[in-house]
Amino acid sequence: MKYYLVAGEASGDLHGANLMKALKELDPAAEFRFFGGDLMQAEGGTLVKHYADMAFMGFVEVVINLRAILKNMKACKDDIAAYQPDVLVLIDFPGFNLKIAEYAKTIGLSVNYYISPKVWAWNQKRVLKIKRIVDHLFCILPFEVDFYKSWGMEVDYVGNPLLDAITAFEPNSEFLKQNDISGKKIIALLPGSRKQEINYLLPDMIAVAGQFADYQFVIAGAPSFKPEFYSQFVKDANIPVIFNATYDLLTNAHAAIVASGTATLETALFNIPQVVVYKGNALTIAIARMLVKIKFISLVNLIVDKGIVKELIQDDCNELKIAAELGAIAKQGAYRQQMLADYDTLDARMGRPGASAKTASLIVKYAVKK
Repeated sequence: MKYYLVAGEASGDLHGANLMKALKELDPAAEFRFFGGDLMQAEGGTLVKHYADMAFMGFVEVVINLRAILKNMKACKDDIAAYQPDVLVLIDFPGFNLKIAEYAKTIGLSVNYYISPKVWAWNQKRVLKIKRIVDHLFCILPFEVDFYKSWGMEVDYVGNPLLDAITAFEPNSEFLKQNDISGKKIIALLPGSRKQEINYLLPDMIAVAGQFADYQFVIAGAPSFKPEFYSQFVKDANIPVIFNATYDLLTNAHAAIVASGTATLETALFNIPQVVVYKGNALTIAIARMLVKIKFISLVNLIVDKGIVKELIQDDCNELKIAAELGAIAKQGAYRQQMLADYDTLDARMGRPGASAKTASLIVKYAVKK
């Protein structure tokens, strides 16, 4: 069958690649065309647009870049219409993908949506639109099933694909040597994969390093950027930037400062104590605070419904508070041990690997039924 996938962020590229791998096992003749990234491209098929040209974060940033977004959206619609896929799979990225889903219905395509839009966080009435334009919704967070059921919508819970990625990961035993990292304990800096969030967060992360001379800070570089992009932040600081090795970095880390997003969950699943940070355009944050109806922003805390990790947002996201929290989690003591113990609860909630294979199986089954 012919598959068309749309992923607009680094996490979507990861999950899309694992899904493609699982689909090929079920359908050896599978053909792929997609919006995505390097990981999806490695699985074969045709990359139409890289997510690096698509990821805009925040209300204000979306407005500023609206022309580019609309151009990408039109290109995606036209390409889907020309390709005429047997299967359409939209991966997360709701601001873009819900528009693509709406269009797909007008041309008679069945819509598979992998990784639910976070409608439980704000504007829950969007579920009514999702019911109308999405044929099969595959959820990866356990509490989403009951949420959608309360709106009269049946969904498929497939588990979390991060477990697949982490299970498949094989640590590089030469990682430290190859990257010339000293014997100091490592503080991993994960500032995100989008230009806006890196610009907002990385300067404060780097500023903290001066207070922790006994540790080696290391930045996880986003694959869509070149080393030169990070040079403007690092300058004379002894902080290496390492690309395409985030899991190796986490394997060797003692603690981490992490941008809110998928990386917070990955860090927790690697059992690394962390402080979660988030900062954006002041107007964007003000709008979000009026609209968002959840207690936490990090997936770690949301899944367990408890403040396991400290979240430093906007004005609280500053060198002083980040340093204080990092000092607390880096120190061997009760505070660090409690976070690690709470991670055990998270592990239990997350379940077992297999999300990619289960989702692929359901997608193929629904396509054959159609």
